Amino acid sequence: MKQSALYNRKLKRVARTRAKLFGTSIRPRLAVFRSNRFIYAQLIDDVSGKTLAAASSADMKGKKAKIDAAKFVGEAVAKKAEKLGVKSAILDRRSYRYHGRVKALAEAARVAGLKI
Repeated sequence: MKQSALYNRKLKRVARTRAKLFGTSIRPRLAVFRSNRFIYAQLIDDVSGKTLAAASSADMKGKKAKIDAAKFVGEAVAKKAEKLGVKSAILDRRSYRYHGRVKALAEAARVAGLKI
């Protein structure tokens, strides 16, 4: 099956961003995934290959605007990180620009106490 040129460019952006990032148990990778309806965040330890904590806007009660949902996820993942003793993380934004929902998630995590 032939893949589109647009999809190949997106994969290259993801690989370029990901090549520079590596999470440890002390400073895990905060991986962000954005779909049309929800936004997801995970704290990943690449040394052991395990997810330490995760949060998503699908867990939210009630319907909110997408930016508000991203702020909720940022706060939730920062609270879970605090319980694990994690104070800082590296933001893995994949192929997304640091703009809109991704920016709102990162800033909410910073406000909640996670150093990014």
